[in-house]
Amino acid sequence: MAETVKTPVAKTTLPKDIFDVDVNNHELLKLAYDSFLANARSAHANTKKRGQVSGGGIKPWKQKGTGRARFGSSRNPIWRGGGIAFGPNGTENHSIKLSTTSKRVAIRQALTLANKAKKIVILDFKTSGKTSDAAKFLTTNKLERKVLLVVDEKTPQILRSTNNIQNILLIRANYLSVYHILNADKIVLTPKSVEVIKTWLTKVGK
Repeated sequence: MAETVKTPVAKTTLPKDIFDVDVNNHELLKLAYDSFLANARSAHANTKKRGQVSGGGIKPWKQKGTGRARFGSSRNPIWRGGGIAFGPNGTENHSIKLSTTSKRVAIRQALTLANKAKKIVILDFKTSGKTSDAAKFLTTNKLERKVLLVVDEKTPQILRSTNNIQNILLIRANYLSVYHILNADKIVLTPKSVEVIKTWLTKVGK
């Protein structure tokens, strides 16, 4: 069985231009968070308009002389069993566009907030592919609840080791999002993932 590391890796430090930036307000964080949820939303809802509802081809009553309002079809949207006015048709686009620069700035802000809250630890995760390795890793390092494990690459061994553990979310460093960072109770960065994050996010202007 692969050994798990309990003590943080001292040689790896968190770059200040990523993990210690100014967060003047949370507007960009909120926008990035909503963008992630909106882009993951699927437009499955589909309603029928009055022309798509079966029946209603016969005029309910004659135009004049009944004292009632004139109607041409019982499938009018104001009737029960009629069509839906302005309903979803399954082609809606709920995505929110955010520039690459804005996304990366928001991620730096989220990482800064997580770092200040002492949610980030640097640990080297090694596994032979067994679920017991990941379970022991969590127990040894006292990692509970929602753990975000950030790696430089998802190897088959790491995937097999973490797939069956509910409170671990495995993600590659260059696929980090504000949503995942803010929702995690603890963020575990491997030393190599820190280098990937540094290369990826330092290109953004301050």
